[in-house]
Amino acid sequence: MTARTGALDGVELALLISRVEGVARKMANTLLRTGRSGVLNIARDFSCCIITADDRLLATAESLPIHVLSGPDMMAASVREHHPVLARGDAFLHNSPYHGCSHPADHTLLVPVIDDAGVHRFTVVAKAHQADCGNSEPTTYMGAARDVYHEGALIFPGVRVQKDYRDVEDIIRMCMLRIRVPEQWWGDYLAMLGAARIGERELLALGAEIGWERLGDFTETWFDYSEARMRAALSALPSGRGSWTSTHDAVPGTPEAGVPINVTVEVDAAAERIAVDLTDNMDALPCGLNLSEACARTSAMIGVFNSIDPTVPKNAGAFRRIDIRLKENSVCGVPRHPTSCSVATTNIADRVANSVQAALAEMKDGIGMAETGAILPASIGVVSGYDPEKGEPYVNQLFLAFTGGSAGPHADAWITLGHVGNAGLCYQDSIELDELRQPLLVETRRFLTDSEGAGRTKGGAGMLVEFGPTRGDMAVAFVSDGTYNPAKGVRGGGLGGAAYQAIRRKDGAVEPTPNCAVVTLATGETIISHCCGGGGYGRPEERAPERVARDVREGWVSPDRARDVYRVALDGAGAVDAAETARLRGAAG
Repeated sequence: MTARTGALDGVELALLISRVEGVARKMANTLLRTGRSGVLNIARDFSCCIITADDRLLATAESLPIHVLSGPDMMAASVREHHPVLARGDAFLHNSPYHGCSHPADHTLLVPVIDDAGVHRFTVVAKAHQADCGNSEPTTYMGAARDVYHEGALIFPGVRVQKDYRDVEDIIRMCMLRIRVPEQWWGDYLAMLGAARIGERELLALGAEIGWERLGDFTETWFDYSEARMRAALSALPSGRGSWTSTHDAVPGTPEAGVPINVTVEVDAAAERIAVDLTDNMDALPCGLNLSEACARTSAMIGVFNSIDPTVPKNAGAFRRIDIRLKENSVCGVPRHPTSCSVATTNIADRVANSVQAALAEMKDGIGMAETGAILPASIGVVSGYDPEKGEPYVNQLFLAFTGGSAGPHADAWITLGHVGNAGLCYQDSIELDELRQPLLVETRRFLTDSEGAGRTKGGAGMLVEFGPTRGDMAVAFVSDGTYNPAKGVRGGGLGGAAYQAIRRKDGAVEPTPNCAVVTLATGETIISHCCGGGGYGRPEERAPERVARDVREGWVSPDRARDVYRVALDGAGAVDAAETARLRGAAG
């Protein structure tokens, strides 16, 4: 086709965004089908996206928000800074939280898409959470890490790992020698590489088909359209200023009272802009909770996107209307080396996103969301050990249970949301597959009655999981937030269920464990894990009585809680007692 220039009509724009998003989906399907670790091929803890040659996020398909809203753009810029001359056949390994990556466990491959004339057109990105990244302890979430040296992960700040489509063996040998499960890492690396190369191939074919100039026209038109959609969404919000504080539980290296995250949101509906201020927060801490800059920016944006029209595209065009204010050397700002950012994608990031969406909810009924349940309970801990039957070590992160969904203004929670930055895109593990891959037995997995955040719309229920090794000792590493600071509701909504973790010894004795720990279980012992429920939206007594009765029938809510919290009385058949319910709700005010 002869190259054309000028704006695209709506039909051509729709067709081309579908084509480009389809490239990202092909990349993701490759990673899911070929990843070797359970983190990738069962839980789907990875993301694929496309960046423009000048480092703007173009397409993400179904990527984890915490992986892609900000970070791939910064990583692509750092690669261009460190490698000014890019060539077809290059690939770069990146996991530095000081140069745009989310945290060291998220190994990322960036491949520049170079046309036949040698011009850099796009960068394709494949990011995958690793089961092991060389940390000093067998976990990729090291909450107690005093600094990056204590953390111990290998850090690659945009290092060339392929040239002329051939591996740079020096880098491969470094990873194979340091990572505890080298063959598993090698399989995941090949899966990421395959995903990136498929993205490269597809974009080269698309550029050849429609012309690079026309593809450039599409990019700018798509960004402009996305900005227009964002402007319309922001104009519908109330102008004003709101604040919220969400507190992370204490872990080693933090104050005893925990880590309060203070967020201020300012909406200027007339100017169609929104600003998120994270500067009123404590300095970086000697632990692994600190956010990378990528996660600080992304978590703020997640809270914004959770509070507006969900159909607004998530790309650099929409981002033009969001201002994010960060502080250097802050626990949720811009970290300085050697600050540890081991847990950057989850715990504090969720407290930031929760604060943004809760602050907006308190500004006006009908927008925002409640707090999502806190994350990294033992039910999604990293398990490791030596399997005497197979004669080999194992390391893998389980995804047995993480619910936590928060209530929205018009709907109950998506129960298995996981956490704010995940947005429900990671899958819950199959018990049978986990038991086949690791020497463990899952004794229990079930929802917990009365663990939802009560409200006009209710938060997701928590879950109970109990599991342990079937042969040999097993280490379980976790950084469980929400034991002391469960998810808060908004506009009168209630708290979600709290986290809890304990070891059941062989004699049946139950011993609570610290919320941030690496515990060792002997054969015959189990770990008990409660994951958090999500907060409620609106006063519980505003919930439709028929919905409360259904919740009781389904086992989500007990009859006593229906009466005491929701002010709904049920008769002997489980139907709503209208007269008594009216009396209860009248007495409640």
